[in-house]
Amino acid sequence: MHGHRPRTPETERSRRWFMNKALLAGGVAAVATMTGCSSSSSDTASSASSSAAPGGAPSGMPSGGPGGGGGGGMGPGASQVKYADVVGVTTDGKVVDDLYTIHSTDVSTDALVKAAQAFLDGLSTKERKSCVFDIDADEWTAWSNVDGYDRKGVRMGDLTEKQRELGYALLGKALSADGLTQTRGIMKLNAFLGDSNGGGQKTLTEGHYFFTFMGTPSTSEPWGFQYEGHHVAINYFVLGDQVVMTPTFMGSEPTTGTYKGEKITLFKPETTVGLTMIRSLTAAQLKKAVSSQSNGNEDMKAGAGQDNLKLAYEGLKCSELTSAQQEKLLDLARVYIGYINEGHAEVKMTEVEKHLDDTYFYWMGETEDDSAFYYRIHSPVVLIEYDAQAPLFYKGDTATASAGASAGSNDGGPGGGMGMGGGTPSQEHIHTIVRTPNGGDYGIDLLKLHLENDH
Repeated sequence: MHGHRPRTPETERSRRWFMNKALLAGGVAAVATMTGCSSSSSDTASSASSSAAPGGAPSGMPSGGPGGGGGGGMGPGASQVKYADVVGVTTDGKVVDDLYTIHSTDVSTDALVKAAQAFLDGLSTKERKSCVFDIDADEWTAWSNVDGYDRKGVRMGDLTEKQRELGYALLGKALSADGLTQTRGIMKLNAFLGDSNGGGQKTLTEGHYFFTFMGTPSTSEPWGFQYEGHHVAINYFVLGDQVVMTPTFMGSEPTTGTYKGEKITLFKPETTVGLTMIRSLTAAQLKKAVSSQSNGNEDMKAGAGQDNLKLAYEGLKCSELTSAQQEKLLDLARVYIGYINEGHAEVKMTEVEKHLDDTYFYWMGETEDDSAFYYRIHSPVVLIEYDAQAPLFYKGDTATASAGASAGSNDGGPGGGMGMGGGTPSQEHIHTIVRTPNGGDYGIDLLKLHLENDH
């Protein structure tokens, strides 16, 4: 046993207490104080922020928005499901049995295991102890997409250049080239956002991303790792040559920017291929696929803390699609699943295709090129969500907490809202998530089968 205690929600409660106090104080100054994302915050406000977080949590307001139990919010906090209690995403609380089996995929994980071992071997004894947990640790479910969340593990920004290179090498074996580019792009735009707010915010940098490991890298025994920070949470379980990379959260605000001379554009495929899919539907199909409700500021359902989410199927059942339309849906699913390494992406796509007739496609919002919308792909073995939200601190070339973010205001412009109903959803702030319903997340079902049959 590694002796780590699961993270408790006390830190999150202390941060919520301070934010509520700041909101009651009213005005943009209070919002800027609690966000830590404004270069104009006063020394007095900073001092108050520091003293209000006795649990050691950063005082910065996450630009993921404080949505709490929904998709994007403050992290799992009190809503965190303990690992032993994870049932998984279901339609009604009842798990569909016999969806997953232990079998050979013929996709080697040898290079992945070696890369993980090399990263761990490159850490000091203290660093390694801080980031290694038991295979069934509650740390699995303690992930969050927000910037100020109090994380465990080793922080990339605190490592040496050589250690970071070993970390990126591990990600390079775990992810596809597109997946690694996406992940690095999110990290860079996080730093871009921080620079746009005047800098000095530790959480809004390339370095504020953490590795934790569950179990010991092995070609035969179960193990996994978690890579987590603002707008990224990758949960990666390995058993033999089987891999599960869910839940995986990826997002960004903004989604375009130039960082250190590099022009970065994120979520273009997720947006354009989604539009291709919805535009392929007939009028009759659209009536079933598109909600009568317009998309809101935060529609994601399966975010942090939602490991036992009950989510009924909605939208158009894919058995009602033509073969050409089904291919378009698979193309859309492949964008997300394609962020895992190529061999295991094909394994997962085969699983998705097997349940295609029982897959649903659901849409909220308009369908213009620049529309902000929400969509969902949902089947017994995959749940994918795309959610365009209101930018919180980025507007044009300047990131700012706008007047629309003031306490009691719901009429902020594109840069306002604080994720609490104000502001206008935009493609400049996108959240996505991929899950494996019915006990597949974190490889939990595979681990149970492994323990039942091999031990």
